[in-house]
Amino acid sequence: MEENGDEGEAPAVEEGMTTFSDHHFGSYEDTGDGFSITIIENMKEEYGLFVWPCSIILAEYVWQQRSRYTGTTVVELGAGTSLPGLVAAKVGAEVTLTDDSNRSEVLIHMRRQCDLNNIKCKIHGLTWGVWDTHTFSLCPNIILGADVLYESCAFDDLFATVAFLLQSNPSSVFITTYHNRSGHHLIGFLMVKWGLKCVKLLDGFTFMPSSKTSSLSGNIQLAEIVLDTANGNKKN
Repeated sequence: MEENGDEGEAPAVEEGMTTFSDHHFGSYEDTGDGFSITIIENMKEEYGLFVWPCSIILAEYVWQQRSRYTGTTVVELGAGTSLPGLVAAKVGAEVTLTDDSNRSEVLIHMRRQCDLNNIKCKIHGLTWGVWDTHTFSLCPNIILGADVLYESCAFDDLFATVAFLLQSNPSSVFITTYHNRSGHHLIGFLMVKWGLKCVKLLDGFTFMPSSKTSSLSGNIQLAEIVLDTANGNKKN
């Protein structure tokens, strides 16, 4: 599904399952500094239509480095409720929000988030490890991914997709937040396999304002990943 396509009507949502959450970026004291984004969440969904802690942390990182995004092209993978991508668009990036091509309800929901916040983004169905003409047209400066390292069985397809997108623009970077779970060793192995390297690794809570940490929990890491040009960035 793409921005210009007919997304159709969204499936009915059970009353009481839909909530709205507001996410502020910048100073509360100075209303001219920053903005708020409202996210529609469906509490019935297992994932995809819920704002997870990794998304909040990545969105805050985008805001704090907002000068880095102005005038850039950004692709968010597994965007779901799309908070990091929406923040990137608000600070001046040209953003394409993507999620699994087979999950039409999530893609429709992404358009609703954009419309609600009056933010222009492209919407694109992108299944990791599957190539189509739209995927070949992407050439991002920055790739975002919040909690995309969730199901280990999908890690290989994710890194294959990330490597492909980075190769389309060798100076680009993949910025991701993830829970440091038992699959951490697999992440390192797959980065080597797909010719990638980590150039920055942070504890996700070190740069978060104290006002935002009370509702968050877990061992969340933020990583910046690029092509490992020294090793030829080729799949083994």
